[in-house]
This record gives sequence, C-alpha cells and structure tokens, in this order.
Amino acid sequence: MSGNRIQIEKWDAAKDGNLNEENMKRKLKSQGYNYIVYEFSPGTDFPDHTHPMSKKDSIISGEFEFSMYGETVILTPGDMVEVPSNTVHNARVVGSKSVKFFDATK
Repeated sequence: MSGNRIQIEKWDAAKDGNLNEENMKRKLKSQGYNYIVYEFSPGTDFPDHTHPMSKKDSIISGEFEFSMYGETVILTPGDMVEVPSNTVHNARVVGSKSVKFFDATK
C-alpha cells in the first residue's frame, strides 16, 4: 500500500450555495473541469477499472459505494472524489435511489 487514501471533498453550502445541478456545474467549471452528468439505477455495478485521465466524481443524489486504494466509502449527495489516472477503482449504486453524478475531467 502506497499510503494513498480516498480524499472526499464535501459540499460547502456556505461557500457554494445549495446543492443542486446548477451550483455543481458552477463549482466544477470554476475548478477547471468539463463534465458529463450521468444517472444510474439502483444496483448498477462498476467492477474494477481505470481511466487514462484523472477525473472527479461528484454526487448530486443517491448513494454510491466507492472503492480505491483498498478502502471503501459511501459517497452521498455533495461528496466529490478525485480519481487519479490509471488508478484501479470500483463503484456501485447502493440503496433504493438512483445515483446522479457529474463525471468531470480537466
């Protein structure tokens, strides 16, 4: 283990306003990201995979179980996580609600 840990950036309503799609778009754009919005149904599973570029997943609704570096967390609305390029990770929708999230890259 390289000592890496999942770092979750939490939504700051005082700084970023209410959590909604428009404010998330504004925040990601201000950080230099382009993004695509996805919605996945309960039970959707993403087995171990990598991406050739670094990205940031930002949750708008639902709960997403996310694993990286041998650690597993539950991402909830307002949570943002950076996924470095070529880093093995996996995720799945948990609970009874769909997950809507921004898949953001620079």
